[in-house]
Amino acid sequence: MPTVDVVDLNNQKVGELELADEVFGAHVNESLLYEAVRQYQAGLRSGTHKTKTRREVAGSGKKLWKQKGTGRARIGSVRSPLWRHGGTVHGPVPRDYSYQLPRKMALGALRSALSAKVRDGELKVVQAFDLADHKTKNAMHALSNVATGRTVLLVDNGENRNLSLGVRNLKGVTLMPTRDVNPFHLLGHQSVLISEAAARKFSEALAK
Repeated sequence: MPTVDVVDLNNQKVGELELADEVFGAHVNESLLYEAVRQYQAGLRSGTHKTKTRREVAGSGKKLWKQKGTGRARIGSVRSPLWRHGGTVHGPVPRDYSYQLPRKMALGALRSALSAKVRDGELKVVQAFDLADHKTKNAMHALSNVATGRTVLLVDNGENRNLSLGVRNLKGVTLMPTRDVNPFHLLGHQSVLISEAAARKFSEALAK
């Protein structure tokens, strides 16, 4: 069972926390992480691509010349896909790219992502994100004490108004509640800061 130090916003050790081995010390399944990230990115696609078919492009439907006797190839409409400015055959149409992963795969990928961060030393448990106010300058100073790397993911259990207002304008800093954390977010940030309450919640919820 991995044991991590619990620090305050001054990066001073204030205690230790035993994390669930099934959640933070699990085998890192890279193929499962790939599938989870791919599924999340698929859901981000807008899917608004569209080409016009022959019935949607501008142009008359009148037959250009008679069928026989002209020596020219037969043609029925200027909107034919064979002609320039004609319609497109089997072109893309708006669609939804999102799909769901099986629940066991999604939970397994989240465990793998958390375990990978602990293994690489990129996850730190903070006692609480207690900021005196919502000023960005103070939030940046507090994070500079405990965070390393250019991108930081903050995970807190519940709503913290001072924290959300203080970090919302900081480039590379993302604040998320525990229920919204995805392997995509964990792997996409160099440093992960989790509140002690959020770490306990992960240990309880994902260990089942």
